[in-house]
Amino acid sequence: METIARLVDGLRFEATVSTGHKIMMDTSVEQGGADAGARPIEMLLAGLAGCTGMDVMAILRKKRQNVSAFHVRVLGDRRQDHPRVFTKLHIIYELTGDKIDRTAVEQAVALSEEKYCSVAAMLRAAAPITAEVVIREAQS
Repeated sequence: METIARLVDGLRFEATVSTGHKIMMDTSVEQGGADAGARPIEMLLAGLAGCTGMDVMAILRKKRQNVSAFHVRVLGDRRQDHPRVFTKLHIIYELTGDKIDRTAVEQAVALSEEKYCSVAAMLRAAAPITAEVVIREAQS
């Protein structure tokens, strides 16, 4: 795998990942940027949310769970001093659907955390990761 980050202007970078997709990154105006893209540290949280979300959804589809909406929210606490690394991460899986089986969801989350999500495995080496599941019944 390879990613190339190209300076666009100011402190804004366009990253091209190995699949050819492009991602814009920047920093705040106060830090000398133009606020024209995601912060690199935010990309870590987005990667974690996407990685575990894809795992969980794929597993729930195999288990024939009727999920109509799914959100993965990742909260990260950071050190106050530089480097401002994450000290704690918390993942909230929010699902809406018809008669979703909580046990199936918890098993899917566990499989993602323990076996499939490489991003979680990488980040867990630096900070503890906790999780919770919120299930809402779909409105008729």
